[in-house]
Amino acid sequence: MSATRIDKKIVKYRVEKPEDKAAPKPAAEGERKDSNVVWMHEKLERPEVLVGSTYKIKTPVSDHAMYVTINDIVLNEGTPYEQRRPFEIFINSKNLDHYQWIVALTRIISAVFRKGGDVTFLVEELKAVFDPRGGYWQTGGKFMPSIIAELGYVVEKHLQSIGLLKSPELDEHRKKLIEEKKAEFAARAKQKDAFAESHFPEGAQLCGKCSTAAVVLMDGCMTCLNCGDSKCG
Repeated sequence: MSATRIDKKIVKYRVEKPEDKAAPKPAAEGERKDSNVVWMHEKLERPEVLVGSTYKIKTPVSDHAMYVTINDIVLNEGTPYEQRRPFEIFINSKNLDHYQWIVALTRIISAVFRKGGDVTFLVEELKAVFDPRGGYWQTGGKFMPSIIAELGYVVEKHLQSIGLLKSPELDEHRKKLIEEKKAEFAARAKQKDAFAESHFPEGAQLCGKCSTAAVVLMDGCMTCLNCGDSKCG
């Protein structure tokens, strides 16, 4: 047996048993079987070109729109392990009131993206932020508790588009119920009031002679535009 010189201080030791040499070492939890596959991690260098999408956020609480750009990196391109992952996020707005938290938020979210692993938790965290001054209603009737929450919906939409999140789908029973309610509402909308559509001016009074809402004031005299009846004879 050859001698081995130890130059460093021994801080701990372990006695190696014969069975340790025979038994293979168990794979670490989450260890990848394919060593050639590139996975997302924080030391991954940024490529020269990234693909991404830009989303517009226009809220009634600000005169200026916000433009959210999320850039993705394509890992293992051209292989069965090809995957698109978010790499960085940018938020641009003319409203300088939000400048500080916009810069901080973009750096934090981008750092989480580059860290790798499951980044979908960001969606629920952002959507759970409420504005103490109250939220606002989007066009279409959807309530948004804060601007940060709407940013969470944008991130959710993007993660769904690249396949990291599944789009929520209704079951057949709910789809059928919604279609029935839509048909019921459409049928109800067709039943209009008899005076809903009129060829006479709005606010015209009911004529006592022809029973038509067509009586208006003309030349100081109440006159029916339908039958010509006039209070002035």
